Amino acid sequence: MVLVVCMLGLAIFGEKGLLRALQYKQQKETLEQEMRQLEATNTALRQEIDKLRSDRRYIEGIARKELGMVRDDEMVYQFPSRPASEPTRGAAAAVPTAAGPAQ
Repeated sequence: MVLVVCMLGLAIFGEKGLLRALQYKQQKETLEQEMRQLEATNTALRQEIDKLRSDRRYIEGIARKELGMVRDDEMVYQFPSRPASEPTRGAAAAVPTAAGPAQ
């Protein structure tokens, strides 16, 4: 009887026991999910690389958005910001600035 109890204990709690197998299964599922997420990220990055290599409109959009670049024939209006505590004194005046060459 003692031998059966020891064998049962090893089967459940041992290094290759039932509990360890359940832990490995859970870890495998977690790693597979993480791998799917990383593959999706890699796919998106590859698409962005392809656009950066070949799509001039995409590059222009990034230059406009992130670097604030404009074309020669465009005019940029900058509105002065005011602190939140300052009362409103009418409409804010637009201040045109000369647009530099697009780079």
